[in-house]
Amino acid sequence: MIKPFHIDIPQADLDDLADRLARTRWPNEVADAGWDYGFPLARLRELAEYWRTGYDWRAHEAELNELPHFTTEIEGQNIHFVHVRSANPDALALVLTHGWPGSFLEFLDVIEPLSHDFHLVIPSIPGYGFSGPTHERGWSVDRIARAWAELMRRLGYEHYGAQGGDFGSGISTALGAVAPEHVVGVHVNYLPTRPDPAVELSEEDEARLEKAKKLMANRPPYQALQAATPQTIGYALTDSPVGQLAWIAERFAQWTDPRSPVGDDRMLTDVSLYWLTATAASSARLHHDTTRGNARCRVPLGVAVLPHDITQSVRPLAERLYDIRHWSEFTRGGHFAAMEVPDLLAADIRDFFLGLVSGEDG
Repeated sequence: MIKPFHIDIPQADLDDLADRLARTRWPNEVADAGWDYGFPLARLRELAEYWRTGYDWRAHEAELNELPHFTTEIEGQNIHFVHVRSANPDALALVLTHGWPGSFLEFLDVIEPLSHDFHLVIPSIPGYGFSGPTHERGWSVDRIARAWAELMRRLGYEHYGAQGGDFGSGISTALGAVAPEHVVGVHVNYLPTRPDPAVELSEEDEARLEKAKKLMANRPPYQALQAATPQTIGYALTDSPVGQLAWIAERFAQWTDPRSPVGDDRMLTDVSLYWLTATAASSARLHHDTTRGNARCRVPLGVAVLPHDITQSVRPLAERLYDIRHWSEFTRGGHFAAMEVPDLLAADIRDFFLGLVSGEDG
């Protein structure tokens, strides 16, 4: 059963948040620390004070409620999603999937331009936001993809496309693998590529690969903790709003292109979503429960490469694994493409899927 959903956070939860922020116990910081030890104290104090005294959750909640929200239960798990139908009844449907530490909020700025040509289904990953928390182990990328296939079946979409970045990229390609008879194509704005000694690369591609090797050799601390002990880090993040703020704000600060920053209000709405739904631990479990070695996606793939992303895809390596039909190199933007450069991303998504439908992809 699919039910309409309305966001209505209890005032007591907002009052508790403000109270906790006011009573934050701050650590000290060494002189001239900069980013050498982690998120700078002065900037975090500034964000926390604005969250407590200037940021207006109710205003953002009202804006979010202008969208058509729904929930349904799949495999015993509550699934929240936004469903925006195009004025064109024959439009292709797209399922757009966020990553960590994002949420369905990532896609707010691409809804209007994309809905001219597509029906849009924007779910919250199980364990995230209003699809959380999860209550059992095993909600991996593969299982989420199967849940998305069931969600699209319930909505009556026989054929559809999939798009995502970060975990949303993995979920989208997994959806193409588990439901290839329904998925017409997959578009991603994040696609890690592994080295292959049999493939000759240009100097630029070698540099990209070296950057990826360094990232893999020095696993980011957040990733190691969430993959190994998501419950342990979950205690700290669920009890301290400033802890949750620092954990997410650091990713936004380091993963976005300085030329296309995400505004504080949008970021704080995302942080608030994690805090108010107490999903720090359950969202982190996706790092723990997802393993490599899933079935290969063989449907047509479109790739957008962002210059300031964590890594940049290497096309000759990607072509060994995927049916690449579309490849774009953006001149600006980082890991949160839908929030940073929504105009560029929406245009690229449109070009890829309309090209598939018309048979003019390339």
